Amino acid sequence: MALAARVEPWTLEQLHRLPDDGNKYELVRGELFVTPPPGDEHETILATLHEILAPFVSAHRLGHVYRPKAVMRFEGSEVEPDLMVRAPHPDRRGEDSDWTRAPIPTLVVEVLSDATRRRDRNQKKALYLDAGVAEYWIVDGVERTITVVRRAGETVVNDRLTWSPDGAASRLEVAVEQIFDA
Repeated sequence: MALAARVEPWTLEQLHRLPDDGNKYELVRGELFVTPPPGDEHETILATLHEILAPFVSAHRLGHVYRPKAVMRFEGSEVEPDLMVRAPHPDRRGEDSDWTRAPIPTLVVEVLSDATRRRDRNQKKALYLDAGVAEYWIVDGVERTITVVRRAGETVVNDRLTWSPDGAASRLEVAVEQIFDA
């Protein structure tokens, strides 16, 4: 009779002991995810989104647009979103400057790759919703779509992307083709 081996969940302490070897290591509810460095298309999409989001976020005083190595921690999980918008840390210096006290992002963006497609659509989506992220964009460069996920549901967008965050006096609108044709 064969018995299944029991796999112990990973901890943040174990995660932080992993080598800095060019891979991205993330922990979602005890499950370790390892992602190789992204390709040029992935990074170009993120650079374009950053160029679009940063002026809007600044003009509406929504905080900052963060890229990796900025992390989000929630209930023992730690992830490095490809891009996130969140309010400034309440105390960026001293003992309280860790990621545990950082505000929950209002927007998280993940660009799909072959290595991340399943986890971005499942485990990470559930984590972001449970943490209270107001909006999560899943960017698919192959299909040239953006899936907008909110607590109320999700919508696949292939024409005009609209973002109306709390606290903004107006909404951001961008043609989806602009994101993919940069």
